[in-house]
Amino acid sequence: MTRVRGTGDLRMLDGVERGRRVQILVDGEAVEAYEGECLAAALLASGRRATRWTTRTGEPRGYFCGMGICHDCLVRVEGHGNVRACMTAVSGGLRVERQRDMVERRIDA
Repeated sequence: MTRVRGTGDLRMLDGVERGRRVQILVDGEAVEAYEGECLAAALLASGRRATRWTTRTGEPRGYFCGMGICHDCLVRVEGHGNVRACMTAVSGGLRVERQRDMVERRIDA
């Protein structure tokens, strides 16, 4: 049977093989994650539902389609903007910033 730890961390504990436990920096704050999980999952598990805010109205956006189509989960990764969190694998020491606008014209493929 799969258990969920507490109410703040929604990661499944049993029956799932995880990558190595690592820390990433999100907006300058250390966040626990697992190598190989997508960045969107790590952000959600840490309680961060918004990954960006729209330029025009400032409304929050976050993990929506989970397959890279909608681009609602855009973040800055290692200084590169408009990176899809749902398509980016976690690795130790990764520096992530949630976006306040479209910081670059191109959308990462």
